[in-house]
Amino acid sequence: MRRIALIPGDGIGPEVVGQARRVLQRMGEVVGETFELVEWNLGAERYLREGVTVTDEEFRALSDDHEAILLGALGDPRVPGNEHARDILLGLRFRLDLYVNFRPCVLLDPRLSPLAKIEGPIRIEIFRENTEGAYAGVGGALRKGTSDEVAIEQDVNTYTGVRRIVRAAFEYARDHDRPRVTLVDKANAMRYAGDLWRRIFAEVGEAYPEVERDTMYVDAMVMDLVRRPTRYSVVVTSNLFGDIVSDLAAELTGGLGLAPSANIHPGRHALFEPVHGSAPDIAGTGRANPLGAIRCVGLMLSHLGYADGARRVEDAVIRSLSTGRTTPDLGGDLTTEEVGAWIADDLAAAPSGS
Repeated sequence: MRRIALIPGDGIGPEVVGQARRVLQRMGEVVGETFELVEWNLGAERYLREGVTVTDEEFRALSDDHEAILLGALGDPRVPGNEHARDILLGLRFRLDLYVNFRPCVLLDPRLSPLAKIEGPIRIEIFRENTEGAYAGVGGALRKGTSDEVAIEQDVNTYTGVRRIVRAAFEYARDHDRPRVTLVDKANAMRYAGDLWRRIFAEVGEAYPEVERDTMYVDAMVMDLVRRPTRYSVVVTSNLFGDIVSDLAAELTGGLGLAPSANIHPGRHALFEPVHGSAPDIAGTGRANPLGAIRCVGLMLSHLGYADGARRVEDAVIRSLSTGRTTPDLGGDLTTEEVGAWIADDLAAAPSGS
């Protein structure tokens, strides 16, 4: 039995997590495994009702009693400061030391890319450092609210933090037969951080001679991703740059509604979440696209050792796209629940190895 924590979250979160749950339970039947899915009431409703985001006891239980966490989305206009989202999501990332943010951006159907001309498949797998950088929360404000206000946000980069994310990218490239790892930075302007990243990138890369390596400044990278996205394979970068580059790559491969992500400390903890927001404006309408959440199930299955199950989920998503069994944002006319039900039925009907 594999014990999985479900955090439905806010807005469309419960809707997309509901369909991810359906697919995971169906995959349990397919692979002969029992997934015990434990729902956690963490989100805006609880925060507004009780003033509680997540307790220390809940953190311990989430980390110690579950093999993985599946999160829907967090964000509610009734909490304009997003205090609950910061405490829950960033709290999990930092307190569980989930230093790998893995964003696979794969073009599953050429019709979904906004690019007019695509020559070859797009598969960009981004390794974003997830616990340091500009999101470490180091900084402060002086004379706030006056015309002399000063705001300082510091970009924190440690040898240990940079080395482990760079090594994770090279190990992934080696183990998955990916030809190249590209470091994205701004070393021409960020002198000290750039020097640290580039030295470690060269040092670690020497241990993987079978993997090519190159570097790109982030401004040049976002231009080149639009011009020739098929050139890129595995990308490793900092927290801030990874946030930006991964969203661009996701849009080039079909949009955020299709994009899954994994937050991982290898060998210890893992949290999976679709990268779209909570979209409160469409919550309850049945229009939310569940495919990003369903693809998170594929990432989770792979993480838990069910490689064939992961491939089958991805294949089912591809079939839903190719046959138009999608929500309206992707050109279909199905509801959120109907898409989830179609994929679950497809998984049951598709023979093993299909």
